[in-house]
Amino acid sequence: MLRILGIDPGSRITGYGVIEVSGGRASYVASGCIRTGGDNLPGRLKVIFEEISTIVATYEPQEMAVEQVFVHKNVDSALKLGQARGAAICAGVMRDLTVAEYTPREIKQAIVGTGGATKEQIQHMVTMLLKLSEPPQADAADALAVALCHSHVRQTLARMATAPGMSYRRFR
Repeated sequence: MLRILGIDPGSRITGYGVIEVSGGRASYVASGCIRTGGDNLPGRLKVIFEEISTIVATYEPQEMAVEQVFVHKNVDSALKLGQARGAAICAGVMRDLTVAEYTPREIKQAIVGTGGATKEQIQHMVTMLLKLSEPPQADAADALAVALCHSHVRQTLARMATAPGMSYRRFR
């Protein structure tokens, strides 16, 4: 049994999702949003670090998966997002978690089947894949999607490693 913490970083709202994978099946453990508030970026980063540390201590995941930063239009927003990501990653690394990173396109492709999926499509597929009674909040759904993407990648690499003539080293 493997527990994975997925993180959808944001300087104002950071989504988190915890899943458990056993026998190739993922099940829901917890999810939510860390709302930092305030205009002081260092203070918001502290909240992210402390809250992720608490989540790691509470749910005891073995691995962490985080969405990578992308620059859309606003470079300043991308820099703040990167700092929020760093605070979340540090919280996981301080607890000796292995950290994997995925682009938004990789996550959407793994969950919905298309790299251009909408937030609503992500929410719908996360709800279906984890058999939830109702869709989680958008940021929490994105974090659960990150965790599910990591689970899918791990399972695919494990199958490839045992396939005849395949070498795991090729895919690192």
